[in-house]
Amino acid sequence: MNSPATAVDLTDIGSMIRAAYAAISGPAGAPRDWATDRLLHHPGARLMPTRPASGGGSTIEVFDIEGYIASRTPYFASTDFHEVEIARQEFRFGNIASVLSSYESRHTPDGPPFGRGVNCFQFWWDGTRWWVMSILWDNEREAVFLPPELEKREAQDVRSEK
Repeated sequence: MNSPATAVDLTDIGSMIRAAYAAISGPAGAPRDWATDRLLHHPGARLMPTRPASGGGSTIEVFDIEGYIASRTPYFASTDFHEVEIARQEFRFGNIASVLSSYESRHTPDGPPFGRGVNCFQFWWDGTRWWVMSILWDNEREAVFLPPELEKREAQDVRSEK
């Protein structure tokens, strides 16, 4: 079986985002495609989940790619987890791009969502390919909802966009 990494077009941001979601998705205990995740991320990239802090405010974790892999592996070992992009807004200027990508978290690829949120991807173009430089994300919760422009698109499925 070919690794999804061989199918990633590193000159196409959409291809890279689809690969990022696919790399972390799978049934409980199934190996994730960390080779693809490493291919997508610049060696200096940062992955930064945010969440509410106990007592108010918020907190953030800051990982390099290896720290992220180590932090998520136990969860993926015990949990069916599929993350699916539902909408995207992309902004480019010169050699940089910023992408807001809303997602649904599911236990099966086509099952009902148990969570939603927004990933903020930062990309850098090195002259031959794009690199993920950072992903900062937050999850939907009480009083924090996806904005209308990042709600699920019915007319265009971003999962099949090329």
